[in-house]
Amino acid sequence: MDKKEIYERLTTIVDKKNICVDEWLKRHTFTRLGGKADFFVTPETYDEVQGLIKFAKSNQIPLTLIGNGSNLIVRDGGIRGIVMSLTKFNKITVDGNYLIAQSGAGIIEASQEALKAGLTGLEFACGIPGTVGGALYMNAGAYGGEIKDVLDHALVIDKDGNFVKRKAEDFGFSYRYSNISKNGDIVLEAVFRLKPGKYEEIKALMDDLTERRRAKQPLEYPSCGSVFKRPKGYYAGKLIQDSGLQGFRIGGAEVSKKHAGFIVNVDNATASDYIRVIEHVQKTVKEKFNVTLETEVKIIGEDPKEGEG
Repeated sequence: MDKKEIYERLTTIVDKKNICVDEWLKRHTFTRLGGKADFFVTPETYDEVQGLIKFAKSNQIPLTLIGNGSNLIVRDGGIRGIVMSLTKFNKITVDGNYLIAQSGAGIIEASQEALKAGLTGLEFACGIPGTVGGALYMNAGAYGGEIKDVLDHALVIDKDGNFVKRKAEDFGFSYRYSNISKNGDIVLEAVFRLKPGKYEEIKALMDDLTERRRAKQPLEYPSCGSVFKRPKGYYAGKLIQDSGLQGFRIGGAEVSKKHAGFIVNVDNATASDYIRVIEHVQKTVKEKFNVTLETEVKIIGEDPKEGEG
């Protein structure tokens, strides 16, 4: 099936306005990195997601899901097949002590809606820049809280296109991990079980966490947030700092001088620049401290063909 035929078939599943051909993915990542997607599709209904999954599977077309690109590096060669973004699923509602958020909603926005409703439990997420779906995918956490602490259940669509309700314990949560990728699930919406709290106390905690984040993190540059998982018994940023790597730069990608756990795009970096800096940091920390740094950021896509990028 050639690209023209794929496009024509896609228009029978989603509206033309929601299909982009040869779309630069650097427009959709926080790092401002990434080559082109053959097709970039933004469905508006759960049935459209189901239709895309079934179409891709029956025609053996690769289908890649991305959130808002906050914890993602897309290689410079881009992604073949269909890239699907669920950012148009951004509705958040409150029902008693439960907050229901669609997967494309920002987890920050979810924490703000919890505040408005006087519900406590999501304060830790007030500075996490990802989507609700992405937060479940990696069991996102900060300041002592994690998604697994507050998730009740989620509606997913499985790899065969079936709608399934999964309880929190079904996701196999551990530090910065869920089994969503392994199972081939796509999260459509999440239901968080929260507790009644006092608005002023919730707001004070969220304001404090937001200010701590602003003071410590290099928010003035594009980045993917914390690049590495916290190694047991250590802090990744401290290891990188003690290795003398702050300010280390390849091309336009640099280990932040403000927070060593961040790699920032200071001058039109390529994904290759970014990945080479990651690899250099891993190699140096391993040599100096015999600690293996694992990436928290997800790296996907293809390297550019010779003569490209």
